[in-house]
Amino acid sequence: MLNLENLKEIRKKNIKVGFLYNECKNKFGLVPLNGEVGFENFIGDKNIHRPGLALAGYVELFTYGRVQVFGNTELRYLNHLNYEERIKAASTLFEFPIPCIIVTNNNIMDEGILDLAKKKGIPIFGSGLSTTKFNYFLSDFLDDQFSSQTVVHGAFIDVYGIGILFVGRSGIGKSEIALDLIERGHRLVADDVVMITRKGEGILIGSSNEIVKHYMEIRGLGLIDVRSIFGIRSIRYQKRVEVLVELEEWKDNNNYTRTGLDEDKISILGVEIPHIKLPIFPGKNVTVISEVISLNYLSKHYGIDSAQVFAKKLQDTIETKTAKRTENKRIINYFEHDFE
Repeated sequence: MLNLENLKEIRKKNIKVGFLYNECKNKFGLVPLNGEVGFENFIGDKNIHRPGLALAGYVELFTYGRVQVFGNTELRYLNHLNYEERIKAASTLFEFPIPCIIVTNNNIMDEGILDLAKKKGIPIFGSGLSTTKFNYFLSDFLDDQFSSQTVVHGAFIDVYGIGILFVGRSGIGKSEIALDLIERGHRLVADDVVMITRKGEGILIGSSNEIVKHYMEIRGLGLIDVRSIFGIRSIRYQKRVEVLVELEEWKDNNNYTRTGLDEDKISILGVEIPHIKLPIFPGKNVTVISEVISLNYLSKHYGIDSAQVFAKKLQDTIETKTAKRTENKRIINYFEHDFE
């Protein structure tokens, strides 16, 4: 039985300031204001902090382990102080092991504060972005870095805009099904090694790693470069994981879903997604079935559940015919005598 709840969870506990700078300097326009100091400092929290109260002297609840953002409010508060008071406020702040400070809106930081931070090993960066926009971008970046992550052996394909993760024993044909779907115009996200990251409370994002990205292993053929063979439209870098399809050999004694009224779920990193057990045998067109799985998922998303509609229609028919039989009337359907 497939069990993904016990997958090894990978979670970053901290990242270095130097990593943040190198990854974000072009995206956010980061510029070191006091030299390359403190790049080895660790950021241990995905949240960011505006240290207004700490600058005013209240440090009882100061979350110093986060990235500290100085916007217009913080800089205007400092600028209304005289030089000695500014240095004193900054000194109170710098007594804590702050990973780094980022000044937004192209604000100018006092040279005395920059020198003091340098002596304390605290890097200060500047950015031209507004504080609101910068906080949004940085929060999204840090959320990615600190999110829970795991690795699944399978094939992950974008089929009609729905992310389907195919799993099953080694050699059952996951890559071959994925290749057939790609040939029909669908898009490869990852093959063999699927990196799954939990975003927010209920979203799973699947991607490939850098080594095997856009490559597939086809038994008997070897490695192929999907992007080179099928073009740029055949790939994507990441996709939301929405349905898990477990491939297994057909077994006569197994009970497989016939109506689809009872939807099975499976948990990955605490997020539940639909789980479909798909028995396969020679000659079965799994590719077309995979397309129908995506279309059926889309239909449910828009409020059309085929199984529920059919069940209601059947129940209504039974109730109608039962009522008419009670009246001793024979029911004759329009097409009973094959009239056209």
